[in-house]
Amino acid sequence: MPGESLRAFIHALPKAELHVHLVGSAGVDTVLALARRHPEAGVPADRAELEQFFEFRDFDHFLKVYWAVQSMLKDRRDIRALVLGLAAELARQNVRYAEVTVTPYNHLLDGMPGDELLTGLVEGRAVARAEHNVELAWCFDIPGEKGVRAGRETAVFALRERPDGLVGFGLGGPEIGVGRAQFEPFFTAAREAGLHSVPHAGETSGPATIWSAVHDLGAERIGHGTSCTADPALLAWLAEHRIPVEVCPTSNVRTRQVPSIAAHPVRRMLDHGLVVTLNTDDPPMFGATLEGEYLAVATSLGLRAAEVARLAKNAVAASFLEDAAKAAMAAEIDQVVASGTGAEA
Repeated sequence: MPGESLRAFIHALPKAELHVHLVGSAGVDTVLALARRHPEAGVPADRAELEQFFEFRDFDHFLKVYWAVQSMLKDRRDIRALVLGLAAELARQNVRYAEVTVTPYNHLLDGMPGDELLTGLVEGRAVARAEHNVELAWCFDIPGEKGVRAGRETAVFALRERPDGLVGFGLGGPEIGVGRAQFEPFFTAAREAGLHSVPHAGETSGPATIWSAVHDLGAERIGHGTSCTADPALLAWLAEHRIPVEVCPTSNVRTRQVPSIAAHPVRRMLDHGLVVTLNTDDPPMFGATLEGEYLAVATSLGLRAAEVARLAKNAVAASFLEDAAKAAMAAEIDQVVASGTGAEA
């Protein structure tokens, strides 16, 4: 049937994920192991209770789950567990490469020594490559709600430690009341040191935030960018300058930024020639998977197989992989299309 054919085609595509948060990637199995290791956190250590705890109710509940997971991250073992849980899930979906957002300031603020965080990331990344054939890269981001101090300390930590695989410098957290421009010195320092600028913008605020991310922070990609469709000039600018948008449809629906996948502005983004990539944001907490994002968007928009493949190639092109690795993944995507898998999709 067409639906199953489409699923098979999406699975066969080698995929890249560009917008996924490490803490938000923690699935039930990973959280269960952490809860049993850290009973003092009060997170359910029974699978049935934990699954109920994970049933998304509203954004406040998402934050409760997120911070509960954050509270159990004490040392390198916990970070490594997160990384390997994410890698196993990515491998299951034939995701070959992911740029994972890590927020060092929050971990350091919670008392985790910096070397424990870094060792967990390094060890997890090595095992992800060896055991799951998944290549991971890191984006260290500023928790914007914690202000300029968080920006400064994130930049210092990133540039002082510079672990293998660190490719991006970002800005997350609430947008309303958190101006992008105040973080300009830290993004300038990161960019001058060779890191790529990938701030969140336009998820919960208007187009002005995206303009600021571009002009003040030198954004090379836009995290979410949902509100760009409200400004025709911005749409045209993003298309002309080939600034990719990291679209997270299910996340936007679950946080009530858009009412449904069908109503998501991703259609207008594509129609205006934007480089659209599909991503999961905080996948288990929003009940999302990368394959599910492709399936939902393809079904809702009636995309043909070649158009779905174009989304996969967009993510590869927009990534910070080396050119040779990009070319190899793009060629493999072309082979899947040529093979006829899901041709009727």
